[in-house]
Amino acid sequence: MKSIIMANNSSCCGSQKTKKRPDLILWGSVAVVALFYFAAMIDAEHDGSKFDVFSHSVFGLLNQMWLGLSVGIFFVGVLDKIPREFVISALGKNGGFSGMVRATAAGVLLDLCSHGILAVGSKLYERGVSVGQVMAFLIASPWNSISLTLILWSLIGFNWMITFLLLSMLVAIITGLIFEQFEQRNVLPKNPNKTELPEDFKLWKGAKEGFKNSSFSPKFILDTAISGIKGSKIIIKWLFFGVVIAAAVRVFMNDDMFSDYFGASLLGLVLTVTAATIIEVCSEGSTPIAADILTRAGAPGNSFTFLMAGVSTDYTEIMVLKDTTKSWKIALFLPLITLPQIITLGILLNNL
Repeated sequence: MKSIIMANNSSCCGSQKTKKRPDLILWGSVAVVALFYFAAMIDAEHDGSKFDVFSHSVFGLLNQMWLGLSVGIFFVGVLDKIPREFVISALGKNGGFSGMVRATAAGVLLDLCSHGILAVGSKLYERGVSVGQVMAFLIASPWNSISLTLILWSLIGFNWMITFLLLSMLVAIITGLIFEQFEQRNVLPKNPNKTELPEDFKLWKGAKEGFKNSSFSPKFILDTAISGIKGSKIIIKWLFFGVVIAAAVRVFMNDDMFSDYFGASLLGLVLTVTAATIIEVCSEGSTPIAADILTRAGAPGNSFTFLMAGVSTDYTEIMVLKDTTKSWKIALFLPLITLPQIITLGILLNNL
């Protein structure tokens, strides 16, 4: 696709020719995940040992994540070939409330799990989208995909599902606007990849002309996939590290503890935030656990908090944001801004 889709030669990480040491976290995590994944495949029986729990946790988590991650990687490759002007125009070049609504809506409609959405969010930042819009996109996305929203509806009912959906979108928009204000006041660094649109740039006219002259070939699809894999190295690194940590936690903690100890109390809410922080599960895994907290523990606020705090305090997301933006400040402002909103809404929901 020569007119609308073109290769991107720039990268937020830059290109350096200097030799680097092997990434121990990346390759160490890949090695551990691969070893225990194949161990679980070979040993189909569950004997309840710690080795068995760890290996089958790795096996289960990877099986839950692979589809969303794969689609996310492919989207990274697609975004890598789309000119910045189209990305910025689609999300709103002027930011503000309408820009945050667009970014939030995009996050809700894009049917990817939290790990796949991280890859896309990182690429959006590289394409010049503002920090505020990237944050709104990431916060709105993880469990709000169409498929998971329908699953949540079946688990907790329409009323609670729509309540959670609207409240999560509210948190996303408010957080995006706060990040935008901090960016404008130089409290947080601005996106160095920001691109100003030409005054005469027309999104739909350019897209129509581009697709008219485009040719989707096997080579294009292969190049897109390869580009996505290269661009998702950071995501894969922290995702696999998260799988190792999550499997280790599952050795000592089972899902029944959520329904036993995470009731609608202040202590239960604190424990929920703590669990959401240390337990790395993708959105497919967090949705049924959150539903169990609501239906069995009778704590809708804790259920909402578990879904949302897993996004705002997730170390995988924080580390990816740090690596993508080259700013610890931006990464750490994510929980600083979102967590007070989430806890407040959790308390209100528990007391309805």
